[in-house]
Amino acid sequence: MSEELPPSDSAGREAVDEVRATDADAWATACAEDLAAEKARRRADYGPPPGSAAEELRKFVDTVADRLSGLQSPLFGAVAGPAAQQVVKQVVQQAKAAVEPVIERNPDVFDHLAAAGNELLAAYRSAVEAQERRWTTGGSDPRDLDEGRPDKGDEPGPGERIDLD
Repeated sequence: MSEELPPSDSAGREAVDEVRATDADAWATACAEDLAAEKARRRADYGPPPGSAAEELRKFVDTVADRLSGLQSPLFGAVAGPAAQQVVKQVVQQAKAAVEPVIERNPDVFDHLAAAGNELLAAYRSAVEAQERRWTTGGSDPRDLDEGRPDKGDEPGPGERIDLD
């Protein structure tokens, strides 16, 4: 017999390995389906997710350009209206031409600037909340307390004697 059959034990192992591979694929497939369904649900609830900061800046520039190009101003008058509108369109196009290469070359810079802006906003918010807390609770700033100072002056009142010697 030139054809040898594998022992029954190895056939069982191959079947178990095949089932495990199928199970792993089924798990990955189920996870991917769940993730896609969750993303679709969030997109339906909240709209499309925001893009990168560079994409958002590009959208902003396009929106501002469209608004300025369509602006009809009574200040220009009937005679100067079309000429002034043409000048506005030209300036908008030049501004877009100047901004677009910067966005294309440095998209990560805008992400970093957005992150830095968020950090500054968080720091400002923290400072404002701390000050509001002091105002609302009636507490005072520890730096304003005069108890640690040895010489408050001889006069009563809020003033302080300053020694100029």
